Amino acid sequence: MARTKTKAGLPTRQQILDFITSSDAPAGKREIARAFGLNGQDKIALKALLKDMSDEGLIDVAPGRAFHKMGGVPKVTVLRIVDADGDTTWAVPERWEAEGVPVPRLRVREPRGKRSALGVGDRILARTEEAGNGLIAHPMKKLARGEEQMLGVVHEEGGRLYLQGVEKKERRSYPISDRNGAEPGDLVLAEKAGRPPRIFARVTERLGDPFAPRSFSLIAIHRHGIPNVFSDELLAEAERVSKQELGEREDLTHLPIVAIDPADARDHDDAVWATPDEDPANPGGWKAVVAIADVSFYVRPGSILDREARKRGNSVYFPDRVVPMLPEILSAEVCSLKQGADRAAMACHLVVSKDGTLKNWRFSRAMVRIAANIAYEDAQAAIDGTIEHPLTESALKPLWDCWRALYKARENREPLDLDLPERRIMLDEMGRILSVAPRERLDAHKLIEDYMIAANVAAAKALEAKKAPVMYRVHEPPAREKLVALKEYLKTFDVEFALGQVIKPATFNRILERVGEADFRPQVMEQVLRTQTQAYYGPENAGHFGLSLGSYAHFTSPIRRYADLIVHRSLAEAYKLGPGGLTFDEAATMDRIGESISQLERRAMEAERETIDRYVAAYLSEHVGQVMEARITGVQNFGFFATIEGIGGDGLVPVRDLGAEFFRYDETTHQLVGDDSGESFALGQRLPLRLVEANPVSGALRFELPNGKGSASSSAERGDRRGPRGPKRDLKRRGRPANIRHQGRKR
Repeated sequence: MARTKTKAGLPTRQQILDFITSSDAPAGKREIARAFGLNGQDKIALKALLKDMSDEGLIDVAPGRAFHKMGGVPKVTVLRIVDADGDTTWAVPERWEAEGVPVPRLRVREPRGKRSALGVGDRILARTEEAGNGLIAHPMKKLARGEEQMLGVVHEEGGRLYLQGVEKKERRSYPISDRNGAEPGDLVLAEKAGRPPRIFARVTERLGDPFAPRSFSLIAIHRHGIPNVFSDELLAEAERVSKQELGEREDLTHLPIVAIDPADARDHDDAVWATPDEDPANPGGWKAVVAIADVSFYVRPGSILDREARKRGNSVYFPDRVVPMLPEILSAEVCSLKQGADRAAMACHLVVSKDGTLKNWRFSRAMVRIAANIAYEDAQAAIDGTIEHPLTESALKPLWDCWRALYKARENREPLDLDLPERRIMLDEMGRILSVAPRERLDAHKLIEDYMIAANVAAAKALEAKKAPVMYRVHEPPAREKLVALKEYLKTFDVEFALGQVIKPATFNRILERVGEADFRPQVMEQVLRTQTQAYYGPENAGHFGLSLGSYAHFTSPIRRYADLIVHRSLAEAYKLGPGGLTFDEAATMDRIGESISQLERRAMEAERETIDRYVAAYLSEHVGQVMEARITGVQNFGFFATIEGIGGDGLVPVRDLGAEFFRYDETTHQLVGDDSGESFALGQRLPLRLVEANPVSGALRFELPNGKGSASSSAERGDRRGPRGPKRDLKRRGRPANIRHQGRKR
């Protein structure tokens, strides 16, 4: 290629590069010409020179016609946040086309004293600068996140490709301007561009068949930006630390400690043991050990393992896979408490009185050898005598006897008692759906939960005794406005609720006792749940309202929760239990860490819930056209939502499908009432509905009345299904519990 000769008045290539690199503002042709005093023919020559430099790979042009050094970052550009761990926020250029040059990472520097509101996936317009060996980004403006990327399925219509989003609220399709190899039926990531009404999509990544087994969790992973790949460097670090010597530890290998978990558990955080206390000062009491995986010994503060764990915040569990907080060599192997293997543990030693109160506790770093990994169902069957197990007498029966004391104490403090079973998705070995059903709730589940609660209380109180930092699990009492809304809601069922009383968890339990087994019990439980505040993590103690506890911290699941890892480190530091203790910097930023991991927990819960909905919709897609027993879960002026009894999944019946009659929405009684017939569709009402659509990609369902528009059934059939036309309900009518997802696992 012939090069333009540099004229006398024209800057050299190096001078232009130096100016572009050192300029505080974006440097376009006009700025370069002004800097070197060019005009007339020199400007024309400069234009040709800049084109040559671009062709030679020396410079590149950014949006707005500003130049920057090839392989460098424009002075003002759009960045995407890729890492926000509470201390440092990192971003990368939204577009990077420099071949052979790694995508640069920029440290985002926000104004002092201003807490970061940026999260992973956010987009910012930023001014950039070089600082030492790194790059700094100064945010100028936060850009609309929803306009950046869209997850959807490609479909063809009229010879043209369109993208349909996977979210339930996404009603329209977008024409595809760049298919990037995508074919109709592909699940893709795409960028939306343009302005209304001419918005189009450009495919950036093909993800495969959205209807294939195990694709539904992949949709949630991409939609929520959940990190699901560990770097080679991090995996190498995990491999290295997994081989380190465990040092001196209390030897508990002689105790028949057992881990009781779901049959499909991917990791084993905890194991338990109990025996009668022979101390005459504790007649009828018990000694117990709750052994927890010693993750803090392996994952040290400030390490790349620690940074990645904080970035993830928790493991995310889907029916077909788990996205772990830690690499598998730690989460599923070295840290996991597996049968017959010696494992490092943080042991909580408890002394329990006859009435179940905690008399004493201590913590130690220990070596344990798990006697058995037992599924909940098998442990329960062994206690019930329906199967034989070699550890029934030596391990299981003492655990149950001690638990009865702990359960007695639980009953005395009266925590919130909502029977909200978790839906269980059963898959075959190919990932295909076998069934969707509520997960059975056994005494074995309650037993492990109560041991975990006892250990969590002990951890919080042990740290308080040393005035050490605590990452509390906080659940504040309900706000007054929510209590007022509950009062108005309960009025529709003729259930009184006084606002002047001191509100305790037992207050809500009494409401449910008064409701009994009435038809509307499930929706009252749901409304009570909605009245509660959302639990969060933080260093300031406000108690745990739901559990009726004054001090509570998560300690028992450090493999899958970063909050628990922080508590382990604080215990190690406060009680001088060896390496891996909490650092000064961590203690000083506990509020920011708590805020971050609380947000990440909510992200995980939303992703898990959406995936369950997609699996339910996939299961029901084979039953489209069938009439099923359903229950109304929500009523709005545009229609009502219903869920299928025993399976779950929410679907809409639009008010337009209820016939020509005008249906008026009564906000007070939560029902739609026909002006002419008086027919009503009310919250909690059971009725048969025909499933007309089940979309596995979005998780959306749509129903219609079984006889088409109009009445849900004939007058003869309708008697015990419709419910009354007014707000009052019969408390003696019986029903089944709602099958909505229980958010907790082990406490």
